Amino acid sequence: MKNKDIYNIPILIFLPIILFFVSFLLGRYPISPVEVIMTILSPIFPELAISPTVTSIVFDIRLPRIIAAMVIGASLSIAGAAFQGIFKNPLVSPDLLGVSNGAGFGASIAILASFSNIIIQILAFIFGIISVFTTYSISKSYKGGGILVLVLSGVAISAFFYALISGAKFIADPYDKLPQITYWLMGSLSSVTLDKLIMILIPIAIGLIILLSLRWRLNIIAMGDEEAQSLGVNPEKFRLLIIIASTLVTSAAVSISGIINWIGLVVPHIARILVGPDNKILIPASLSLGASFLLLIDNISRTIISIEIPLGILTAIIGVPIFLYLLRKGYSQWS
Repeated sequence: MKNKDIYNIPILIFLPIILFFVSFLLGRYPISPVEVIMTILSPIFPELAISPTVTSIVFDIRLPRIIAAMVIGASLSIAGAAFQGIFKNPLVSPDLLGVSNGAGFGASIAILASFSNIIIQILAFIFGIISVFTTYSISKSYKGGGILVLVLSGVAISAFFYALISGAKFIADPYDKLPQITYWLMGSLSSVTLDKLIMILIPIAIGLIILLSLRWRLNIIAMGDEEAQSLGVNPEKFRLLIIIASTLVTSAAVSISGIINWIGLVVPHIARILVGPDNKILIPASLSLGASFLLLIDNISRTIISIEIPLGILTAIIGVPIFLYLLRKGYSQWS
C-alpha cells in the first residue's frame, strides 16, 4: 500500500461512524444530538428521562433503518468487489449471475399471492439463490466453457427472470398488486423492522466472514489460473466459494430492500482509488464505503422532499455520473 493510501484509512473508519450518528438527527420529527445520546443510553441508565415518542422514533423507526442501510450497502459493495476480483473485470456487479432478478421474481409471486411481508422476504431470498444455482449448473453443463460461459449463463438467466417479473406485473391488479410490485422492485427501506433485519443477519454474516477471510486469495486469482494452481489454490473451487458467499449476502440484502443497483459496481471503484487494488485492503474498504454510501442515499431519500424517493432511483441518478467520471479517469487504479 502506498503512503497516500494509508492516509485514507481513517476516513474509512470514521465515515460510517459519523454518518451512523448523524442519521438519527434527520427526519420529519427533529431530534437533538443530546436526545439521541440519552435515548441510546437509556436501556443502560433507566433513570434518564426520555420522551416515549423520541424513544419510539429512535429504536423502532430510525435504528432498524440505519442498520439495514449500512448492512445492505456493505453487503452489495463487498460482493461487487469480490466478483470484480474473481472475474478480473471492473464492470462486474453482484447481480451478474441473476440474483437480483431472481429475488425480484420471488417477491413478485409473493405479492401476487397476498403473502405477508416476511414471506415476501423469504421467497425473494430463496429465488435469488435459485437463480444463481441455475446459472452455475448451466455453465457447468458445457465442458471447457469457463468464466465466459458462466457470465453468459448469468445474462440469460437474469433476462429469463426479468421476463417472469414482467409477466407477473402484466397479470397483477393495476390498482393494488402492480403498484406494490413496482415499488418493491425500485428498492426501499421504509418497511424495515428489527424482525426483518434479524432474518437476514445470519446469511449475511456467513457470507461476509467468508469474503473477508479469503480476500487475500483474490490477489492470487488475479494472477491467472496457472499461477494460482502453482501456489496451491484451486481457482475453480475458490470461485465457487466466492460465488456462494456473494450470493448469500446479495440475496439476503435484496430480499429486504428490493433491487438496488449501482452500489456493487461503483463503490468498489471508489475504494480502489482510495486504497489501491490490493484486495486485502480493498474488500474492507468497499465494506466501509458501501455502508456509508447507502446510508447517505437513504438519508437523502427520506428527507429531500415530502415523499420518500425509492432508493433504486437515487442510486442510479447519483451512481451513473460517478461511474462515468471514473470511466473518464480510466482504469489506472485497476492494476
